[in-house]
Amino acid sequence: MLWTIIGIIFVLWLLGFLFDIAGNLVHVLLVIALIVFIFQMMAGRRKG
Repeated sequence: MLWTIIGIIFVLWLLGFLFDIAGNLVHVLLVIALIVFIFQMMAGRRKG
């Protein structure tokens, strides 16, 4: 589920970057996705 969300946000970021769509909103969403991804990686290491 997390990988799907990250993939979708990354594609939207690329489209926004290439075609200048939605301004900075897509960049903010990408940063949020990156923070969530890093948090999940750290939380996964503690459990395993």
